[in-house]
Amino acid sequence: MGKLFFQGLALGVGVAVVSPAVASEGITLVYPPADHQTTAHQIFFIGTASPDQPVLINGEPIEPRSESGHFAPSLPLQMGANQFTLSQGDETLTLTITRVAPGPTLPDTLGFAEGSLVPGADLARQPGDLVCLEAVAPANATVTADLAGQTYSLLPQDGRLMLPPNYAVLTSRVDPFSTEPPQSYEACFQAPQPGSLGRPTYELTYQGDTVTAQAPGEIRILDPNQFELAEVTVTAGVARTGPGTSYSRLTPLPQGTRAAITGREGDWLRLDYGGWIRAAETDVYTGAGPARSQIRGITSRQVPGWTEVLFPLQVPVPVTVNQSSDTLSLTLHNTIPQTDTIFVTGDGVIERLDWYPTLPDQAQYHLRFQSDQQWGYKLRYEGTTLVLAVKHPPTRIEDQPLQGTTILVDPGHGGDELGARGPDGTPEKAVNLDLSLWLQAALEARGATVIMTRTDDTESGPGARADQINRDEPTLALSIHYNALPDDGDALNTAGVGAFWFHPQSHSLAQFLHDYLVDQLDRPSYGVFWNNLALTRPHVAPSVLLEIGFMINPFEFEWIQDAEAQQQVAEVLAEGVTEWVRQTESQ
Repeated sequence: MGKLFFQGLALGVGVAVVSPAVASEGITLVYPPADHQTTAHQIFFIGTASPDQPVLINGEPIEPRSESGHFAPSLPLQMGANQFTLSQGDETLTLTITRVAPGPTLPDTLGFAEGSLVPGADLARQPGDLVCLEAVAPANATVTADLAGQTYSLLPQDGRLMLPPNYAVLTSRVDPFSTEPPQSYEACFQAPQPGSLGRPTYELTYQGDTVTAQAPGEIRILDPNQFELAEVTVTAGVARTGPGTSYSRLTPLPQGTRAAITGREGDWLRLDYGGWIRAAETDVYTGAGPARSQIRGITSRQVPGWTEVLFPLQVPVPVTVNQSSDTLSLTLHNTIPQTDTIFVTGDGVIERLDWYPTLPDQAQYHLRFQSDQQWGYKLRYEGTTLVLAVKHPPTRIEDQPLQGTTILVDPGHGGDELGARGPDGTPEKAVNLDLSLWLQAALEARGATVIMTRTDDTESGPGARADQINRDEPTLALSIHYNALPDDGDALNTAGVGAFWFHPQSHSLAQFLHDYLVDQLDRPSYGVFWNNLALTRPHVAPSVLLEIGFMINPFEFEWIQDAEAQQQVAEVLAEGVTEWVRQTESQ
């Protein structure tokens, strides 16, 4: 997995966070580092020592251990500093793990929690929008905010629970939870007439003492009669549900997309269809009105390997794509249909195209396919015409079951990006590459053309690997990894095969390969997860990320180090790909 132990959401493809091993003559501790901080209620200790003598942690023996002496116990953490000493014979290792609160913390003197005053960056909204002022302060305090000559009393948000990070799904610890003080305070109002409201000044009174502080950002109300428009300048603009990278992704906006700006927050723009995009991915200009279009006749054409459906528009508008197993739905925002005639070429892939108006200003088009398996799609603008390209299935030759397919194999990590580490310090990047090279040979023996993202210990970031999938347009893409867990996971008792997918066209592949590996290799199942990862995100082909086993499990790691066992994994995985292609084509 990409980050070693999930300091932030980092499955599979993030920048590795790998601490150097702490070692004495007889004990190697790979994780945690000596001065680690975490919000988890427990921590695991990944390492190895001589199998001939017991290893103690705070005086208690570590059990069980693998045949080679690897260990991975989990111990509870109290808030604050926790000291641990590992020993074997005369050798000792001592480290301090600090558990910190998951939310904002108050300063030592009276004041607001750092970074809690809203807005944290310049903010712009339209008249009538809801604007909220927020601060984090001690419980039972009085908090007010002065803004544009008005004073707002902020009320404590009692009963509001915190949500764990997304990666908590991986350890089944997803329940909302309450926190101890400090307290969150809030006041909301509807944005007034256009103009600058300035920066709010917050006042905190607690136990007879008062302090004030000014929010970093200024609040501005936009003039609804002046139209600012954004045009996407990158190949695929990243649209999100809110102004920041922690918000969920929406369908990427093709280069040339235009939309009116209805809000700003820092360097993020809110577009009129609801999505947010970074200003750096756009050109902003003044227009006479919002970007709107009509749409009439729709046609299609075939190019080698693809069917392209053409949606002629007056203006390149924002789009949203939703897939099911046998349909692809395209929504054109800011569009009024005048469609009476549609022609879809007989390509053996698309069964029909239906359209539905969604008043007042959306048009939805539903492509129904002849098969339950989709093989990928692309979106682009040619001038103001939106081109939706749908990939055809591969043509298979019976005596070589993967002949005619191109399979991209991505050995996760490489170079300075080590990935997870086994108890003896072995980096994930190395075992990923070994398995991927064996898999390459096994797939080629079955007739496939194989594209590798790397064949040696070179570094290529997750974005570059995803770009390679989009550029090479393979039949399918497999990213090969071995797993780790967040701090509060149970490294000793978690093992098995995991699979990750994002687009519905990839679900069948992820589920089938997971089940095939579990069944044919008699391995445990970790599960199949929907996850928005860089290597599952490309939609030009079914793209999945496989976690073959857990680097941090002492017993599974010994299986991972067994070259003969891993060569068997490569053969079984290649046969699983073959069987999935065979079954899919027969539908």
